[in-house]
Amino acid sequence: MIDLEGGCLCGAVRFRITGTPMAVSHCHCTFCRRATGAPFITWITLPADGHTLLHGEPAVYNSSGAVKRRFCGACGTTLSYGSDDHPEEIDVSAASLDDPDAVTPDDHLWVGSMLSWVRMDDGLPRLDRAHWDHGYPERN
Repeated sequence: MIDLEGGCLCGAVRFRITGTPMAVSHCHCTFCRRATGAPFITWITLPADGHTLLHGEPAVYNSSGAVKRRFCGACGTTLSYGSDDHPEEIDVSAASLDDPDAVTPDDHLWVGSMLSWVRMDDGLPRLDRAHWDHGYPERN
């Protein structure tokens, strides 16, 4: 169970996440890399009702099909990811939390897209696609 706050670099958008994460995953897909400008992003997957905006309104970019990426329109911080195909869940950027160390990654997603120069010897499971295809990790 978590109860954490976070927001963007400039402070224009603030949010709270609560509940039990469905997964905490390093995503290596090409779309996430392009959207963040980073070799991967760590997402916290939660039931959609576990995410509450405290102030500000993120900008939205429809990046592919049903996918909506939310970010700060002022500073550009990546905040969340959602899909119209799975409206019951939301992915929140772990690095946008005030205390990113409060969550621990479970796995890597889309490892076939992982950059060749990224070396991760963390022992976490490596999935070739998303949790929608593989299921979610068991939670204690």
